[in-house]
Amino acid sequence: MTQYPLWKYAVIILALIVGIIYITPNFYGEIPAVQISNSLSNNALSKEQLTKIEKTLQINKISNIGVITEGKTVKLKFSDIDVQLKARELIQNQLGSDYVVALNLVSNSPNWLIKLGAFPMFLGLDLRGGIHFLLEMDMKAGLKKVLEKYSTDIKIYLKKNQIRFGDVDIHENQLVFHFRDNDSALNAKIEVNKNLPNINLVVNGNNLVVNISEAETLKIQEAAVKQNLLILHNRVNELGVADPIIQQEGTNRIMVELPGIQDTARAKTIIGRTATLEVRMVDDDKADVDAALNGNIPSGMELLNDRDHYGDITKILVNKDVELTGDSLTDAQPGFDENGNPAVNLRLDDNGSAIFKEVTHDNIGKRMAMILVDNNKAQVVTAPVIRAEIGGGQVQISGAMTVEQANDAALLLRSGSLAAPMNIVEERAIGPSLGKENISKGFHSVLFGFILISIFMIIYYQVFGFISIISLAINLVLLTACLSVLQATLTLPGIAAIALALGMAIDSNVLINERIREELRNNIRPHLAIELGYNHAWATIIDSNVTTLIAGLALLAFGSGSVKGFAVVHCLGILSSMFSAVFVSRGIISLLYYKHKINKLHI
Repeated sequence: MTQYPLWKYAVIILALIVGIIYITPNFYGEIPAVQISNSLSNNALSKEQLTKIEKTLQINKISNIGVITEGKTVKLKFSDIDVQLKARELIQNQLGSDYVVALNLVSNSPNWLIKLGAFPMFLGLDLRGGIHFLLEMDMKAGLKKVLEKYSTDIKIYLKKNQIRFGDVDIHENQLVFHFRDNDSALNAKIEVNKNLPNINLVVNGNNLVVNISEAETLKIQEAAVKQNLLILHNRVNELGVADPIIQQEGTNRIMVELPGIQDTARAKTIIGRTATLEVRMVDDDKADVDAALNGNIPSGMELLNDRDHYGDITKILVNKDVELTGDSLTDAQPGFDENGNPAVNLRLDDNGSAIFKEVTHDNIGKRMAMILVDNNKAQVVTAPVIRAEIGGGQVQISGAMTVEQANDAALLLRSGSLAAPMNIVEERAIGPSLGKENISKGFHSVLFGFILISIFMIIYYQVFGFISIISLAINLVLLTACLSVLQATLTLPGIAAIALALGMAIDSNVLINERIREELRNNIRPHLAIELGYNHAWATIIDSNVTTLIAGLALLAFGSGSVKGFAVVHCLGILSSMFSAVFVSRGIISLLYYKHKINKLHI
């Protein structure tokens, strides 16, 4: 038996030290915290603002027990949930609506561990509690929305070139503009092609038809999924949810998991809404309004609900032509108008600002309706008379809304409109107590599995079985440390993968011990039997682990959700087991038996 190299002992000791450091935060648990982030920029709280907050808390006899700064986010730690709730209210009142102040849980690790970057694993929904949604996108509505956008753009180009047109029909994947003659339709096609060269235009008699091909439909669907994913991320981030999981499931479904959130109704309201802003002109002609109220709505018009100053619902006749949409918004913030009523302050991009300036210039003395379209339901927020041209891109909308409604409207407009409406096809809420129960069951399953394996190995392989158990314990430390370093999200399938990793890790030691036994049966000297046993078992261990690793990588590449979580732990477990089962156990055996004369091995 040759001497085990010193550099290998150094690697084992270093790995063990690092493993112990990074596994330690998992034993400290979590404590309540208030998370503060700037909703207007990527800048974190200034030192002056943080000092003012701490003074406010001290005046109210509330003390934080630590501050964590991560990027633009600041987290203040508190001793219990009651103190956390009081602190959140005080901080939100002081900072106002420019900051998102949310409840969170953070690690209770000592500062020296935090400075080393040692944090606990994230706990998944099934362990921490929270809300799970599976959302299915309504692609027909999404396609209709694209056609409506094309319709708005084409109308703008036709108006600029003074080409008159009649009704516009929207079919499943087709947009039809009606003209009075064929020449007008041909002229319209030429002008639209100049500005929108990528769309398929066909003149059919007096009609201009916009067709969307099957290939283009697939592209729109892919783009809609990506946009909805991005917008859901924005909305969840605005809500201040810690460690959310938002990912695509199949071609038109999105899974959303919000750990720690228990208000299902509030989460559904924010996530599923498709609010966008539309600016349309109001028709105040008494004859048209009377006809509409009697059921004869003029062509190109729509009768919508409005609220007067007393909150009573009235009817308002608006043009279906959209002058400006929420796509031109760069920011939306809740605020108050000059009368102290809740309002939403909007900022437009250059194109939107130019359009708004032109619309207000051309329609002085007329009314303009600000309409919030939410889940295909249009609601007039305000319909003021245009007194003068409005430039600069700063717009305010106010009406019969509460502070909470203004906050929600600003959040939805700021984070963007969903490319396609989404329907909740699966909904599941997991309480904190059930999460703790799942943690307990998972921990005990791994613990009892480890104990049973230990008993079997020690009885069957004696000293070598005990050494195998030591290497198995080190494997468990290294695996958990790797998950903590990677900030992986641990779920119930992940705990199952840890239990499986224990069984696979001990399998390598069984192979080694059996090969050593076989060499001893062939009357090989103990030292040489150990040497040959490890050398001969190594090739088999490599083969079995590599084939299992390939299967794990396939799950990682093609799986999603809990399957991918299982695959991550599975792959890491294979790598750590190869290290601990071979190198660690070999090093321990070398310490015990090298330089000692052995007549018999206890195996």
